[in-house]
Amino acid sequence: MLRSFLNSISGLLRRLGLLTVADTLRFQIVRLKNKQKNSEFRLNNPGLSLPPDYLMYESFQLDYKKYYEDSRQTAIWLKNHFAKYIQLEQKRILDWGCGPGRIIRHLPEVINNGCSFYGTDYNEKSIGWCSANIPDVSFNLNKLEAKLPYEHDFFDVIYGISIFTHLAEAMHHAWFKELYRVLKPGGILFLTTQGANFKVKLDSSEKARFEAGKLVVRGKVKEGHRTFSAFQPKEFMLQLFSEMEVLEHIELEYGKSKVVPQDIWIVRK
Repeated sequence: MLRSFLNSISGLLRRLGLLTVADTLRFQIVRLKNKQKNSEFRLNNPGLSLPPDYLMYESFQLDYKKYYEDSRQTAIWLKNHFAKYIQLEQKRILDWGCGPGRIIRHLPEVINNGCSFYGTDYNEKSIGWCSANIPDVSFNLNKLEAKLPYEHDFFDVIYGISIFTHLAEAMHHAWFKELYRVLKPGGILFLTTQGANFKVKLDSSEKARFEAGKLVVRGKVKEGHRTFSAFQPKEFMLQLFSEMEVLEHIELEYGKSKVVPQDIWIVRK
């Protein structure tokens, strides 16, 4: 009941064009709520560089400890997934949609082995902060347009954590084509999407569309922003990956946690 009520309120704000305003207000509330524990974390870690609060909020959670420590664990988790399908030595690895670098900052330490690390994002402030504060990673500012400055067949591994989840259907196809272009033959593409677990968040018409295998998009806000949301049924993703080998599709069980788990897709060119 509560989830349904909150979804209705969110939908109303989206239709009225007020969702971005509401999200900005939420940011201020969350910042105030976490102020004390975040201050304590910064006091206990004086040499640690952290991005500005809004960049952190926009890309993850405004919780300094979780942002840093959970993101390092995510880097280890990614390494273990990659290592099942590719030898992580002298490889080029791209974080597509890196935001303020919460994961890629850890990979040079977690993987190393002579690998090269890259991050790209459309947020100018995020890339500016990353370039000034994260060593051993090459950063690029892209646009929403699906165009990257890298050569054909350049990367061995590309990953995108919850990036397609903020893009419209046309951008799914355009960006997949561009990622395919810069990925080497035999290279690995790792993505997370809002799959069947997220049907609990859909209204009846959205659920019908999802169950028909069609992408569900909630727009009326800036594409790419956290408030722009897309939900990807399995059939849609399989069609998107029709030119690649699907190595794994992992649908994590949704328990009692407030966080709905995203699907994991690992595919090979």
